[in-house]
Amino acid sequence: MKSSSSWNAWCPSWRRGLGRQDFQVDARLLRRGLLDNGYGELPITSEHAVNTDHLPGLHKDPFDRILIAQANVGVITLLTDDRRVAAYPGPVRKV
Repeated sequence: MKSSSSWNAWCPSWRRGLGRQDFQVDARLLRRGLLDNGYGELPITSEHAVNTDHLPGLHKDPFDRILIAQANVGVITLLTDDRRVAAYPGPVRKV
């Protein structure tokens, strides 16, 4: 597994399931490609869940808040194109 190269399998599935036009990818193919290239999956733990309580209320999307908490708890940087998510303190960067 590559260090600091992690991803969440549920995020692409969830976005595609909502019919989001900005993320039309087959989550199974994405998962397989990432695993085949040495990326590790980042599980959601209870530590991540409880750390959402410490986040400012900049927006209420629970999935984004979990991603932000994972970045704050772990040694990863969350890359996002969402300006609201990028406004959170910590290892979050707008791309």
